Amino acid sequence: MNKLKIGTIRRKSITIASEQLVEIFSLSPQESLPLVIEPIIPELDLIIWVKNKLDLIQKLLCQHGGIIFRNFSINSLEKFEQFIKVTSNQELLSYQDGSSPRTLLTDNIYTSTDYPAEQSIFLHSELSYANTYPLKIYFHCIKPADKGGETPIADIRKVYYRLIQKTRDRFNKKQVMYVRNFGDGLGISWQKAFQTSNKKDVESYCQNNDIVMKWRNNDKLQTKQVRPAIVSHPQTKELVWFNHAAFFHISTLNPKIRKCLGSEFLESEFPYNTYYGDGSEIEPEVLAEIRAAYQQETVTFPWQAGDILMLDNMLTAHGRNPFVGSRQVVVGMAESINSKNNNL
Repeated sequence: MNKLKIGTIRRKSITIASEQLVEIFSLSPQESLPLVIEPIIPELDLIIWVKNKLDLIQKLLCQHGGIIFRNFSINSLEKFEQFIKVTSNQELLSYQDGSSPRTLLTDNIYTSTDYPAEQSIFLHSELSYANTYPLKIYFHCIKPADKGGETPIADIRKVYYRLIQKTRDRFNKKQVMYVRNFGDGLGISWQKAFQTSNKKDVESYCQNNDIVMKWRNNDKLQTKQVRPAIVSHPQTKELVWFNHAAFFHISTLNPKIRKCLGSEFLESEFPYNTYYGDGSEIEPEVLAEIRAAYQQETVTFPWQAGDILMLDNMLTAHGRNPFVGSRQVVVGMAESINSKNNNL
């Protein structure tokens, strides 16, 4: 079961700030994640307000890991994009080396993962398997689903400490190997993942990002990359469980999907799988422990139209619940971090 589902729980007010312009509160007395910021003054311009409060926003983000900006009348992709640029002081990042299908909408604003509505998405930290990844990730709810469709989140500082010391030590020493296969009509194509149809560009990208690759028959590609499982946050210096070890492991697949894949492909041909960094198998009981740690720290909340969820990608993991009806949530990423500069 999820640790907490926030819906009708009475919110806990933290403070009234900025000359009575906004209220800052947590949705639950039991949880500091997510924090919510709402305007008190009608038609308060969010972009102008955050420009003057960047230090406060950064402090709250590092403390809580995620902030919902609610009821600010954000009603266009342009405003959402502007919000990202203001709060990150950078241009948005492209979704290169991505693993899930997304549709590019405008200037590196994407749809959230284009999976069928009935599928859930396991909690993960965006692009944690890549050599470079975003420090910040932003979600904007244009239209909530009729039912479900929440974006569950979890504090991965707490996930790290829920794991036993033996597990943490093993992953800290061995790291994680990610094996991905492209070109079998499963998952996204290598052209989509690397945003090019030029094989030389793919080879250059892999060489520059410590990815071992090989072309296979019929325009297929396999990649292997070893990345840290545990990193130190560049600002707070806290240790975090930052990886796709459980998410990419085939045991996390929906059993029906895994059975279907297994009837057509060898496990070594699945779209992705994970191992310890030395190539050895991750024990089933360890994977179960990791999944349980995420589950115990998972918090869900209902989307409201216009919401912006700002997450520190290195402090808070996210996922998606199945849903009914039409759901429109878009995403943007900013502030690139290189894993070479962030190993323990």
